[in-house]
Amino acid sequence: MVDGTGLDLTAREWAVLDKLSQHPGVVVSAQQLEDALFEFGAEVESNAVEVYVSRLRKKIGHPLIQTSRGLGYRLAKP
Repeated sequence: MVDGTGLDLTAREWAVLDKLSQHPGVVVSAQQLEDALFEFGAEVESNAVEVYVSRLRKKIGHPLIQTSRGLGYRLAKP
């Protein structure tokens, strides 16, 4: 929920969010996020991580998912 409103996330959006939320504040590499997406058995495009991070940012708020340039992404600590 964000601001008391429930979110509709796809399975892949949940996979990315779950991976990021396991260790808030810790950088998760794009490869680790891609591995979480591969768990669904489908081939993942080269920009899939960026696409799902972008979608999540729109749904949960941009500042919550931070980019560590060249390293990956992290979920801001509450």
